[in-house]
Amino acid sequence: MTQRRAELYVVMQLRLLSFGNNPLRRRVDRLEAVLRIVALTAALLVIPAAAALSATVRDRAEQSAAQARAEVRPVQARTLDGTAQAVPSTLGLTTTPVRIRWYDGRGAPHEAKADVLIGTKAGTELTIWLDRSGAMRPAPRPPADSAAPAVATGITLPMLAWPLIFGLFRLSRRPLDRRRAEEWAREWRQVSPRWTGRQS
Repeated sequence: MTQRRAELYVVMQLRLLSFGNNPLRRRVDRLEAVLRIVALTAALLVIPAAAALSATVRDRAEQSAAQARAEVRPVQARTLDGTAQAVPSTLGLTTTPVRIRWYDGRGAPHEAKADVLIGTKAGTELTIWLDRSGAMRPAPRPPADSAAPAVATGITLPMLAWPLIFGLFRLSRRPLDRRRAEEWAREWRQVSPRWTGRQS
């Protein structure tokens, strides 16, 4: 029975797509079937398009991150102050600036301020990033972060495209439904006298 139901379902879907011979199918019905096939094809093509766009976004994000990593270098520094008694300046803020010190390749000391987690003790080692001139720069994005915008793009495109395709299909059916109703009304006027026994 399950196999039979599956076969009937497939046959019904094929008939909706205008496959098979049906003398009752009108020209407007065949046009609607063509629109349905076009909409279904467009909806299916959204999937590879989303995958390709997602891959493009990921590659560009990774290239940008790789370029940023190439322009900076990591250096080990130590905090000069503790933050155990620090109070966040903004509600929910978990970092605070403290003085840090590091040494360059010639052994010369340098000091600056960097944000560390509240509760960090003095003398804690941390990694900072310097550009070619020796100035501090934000840490570059890790490679894993490049996947986040790619995944978001791959999910967002179908979520936007599929409702749009469905809406366009529904709008395109309105004139076909009006035409179908007009044809039904015209044909009913022709056959109703034989069904009802009334003569116009």
